[in-house]
Amino acid sequence: MRLLLIEDDPMIGRAVREGMLQAGFAVDWVTDGRAGELSLGNGVYDLAILDLGLPRGDGMLLLAKLRANGNDVPVLIASARDTVRDRIAGLEAGADDYVLKPFDLDELTARVRALLRRRAGSSNPLLRQGDLVIDAAHKEVTKGSLPVELSPREFAVLEALMQKPGAVLSRERLEEAVYGWGQEVASNAIEVHVHNLRRKLGAEVIKNVRGLGYRMANN
Repeated sequence: MRLLLIEDDPMIGRAVREGMLQAGFAVDWVTDGRAGELSLGNGVYDLAILDLGLPRGDGMLLLAKLRANGNDVPVLIASARDTVRDRIAGLEAGADDYVLKPFDLDELTARVRALLRRRAGSSNPLLRQGDLVIDAAHKEVTKGSLPVELSPREFAVLEALMQKPGAVLSRERLEEAVYGWGQEVASNAIEVHVHNLRRKLGAEVIKNVRGLGYRMANN
């Protein structure tokens, strides 16, 4: 899953980006409203974490433009604006959640995962495909009740596929889910990750749809 962090405070930005990376997300970070608006326009993000007090465009204005343009990406406001009126205004403007600064990184991560599950149409923290189970919160995978060790990027590819059961995800879309800005991506990186997943989970688990990409196998 790929997140956009829109936060102008360098200390908070670094901490949140590092925390989300450790939680297994690909994270891009911008520091002003205009950059946030342009970044969200490209349609590659699964969720945005939005500060409100931003240079070059207030966060509330950015959110209003986003929703007016029909962009329904989940938005979690993370702000020091702590009055009830501020929180109501943010939610009514189209935010999906609102957390007050200072916040606990573990709570922020849990809220992000909850919004992504809701986006995927499920409140269950576990993703299941036959006897294959992902626990995204704890970065654990089991197959037939036996644990399977995956690298962080193998896990990210598998999670992206299982978040959209039956859907075909292109190599480019999987790259967007796994890698953030500035990270070098080998031309065959996704193919290598899929090869390793098949070796560890079984060749039948992930199907190659010729010319289009990959999907989870139907049960």
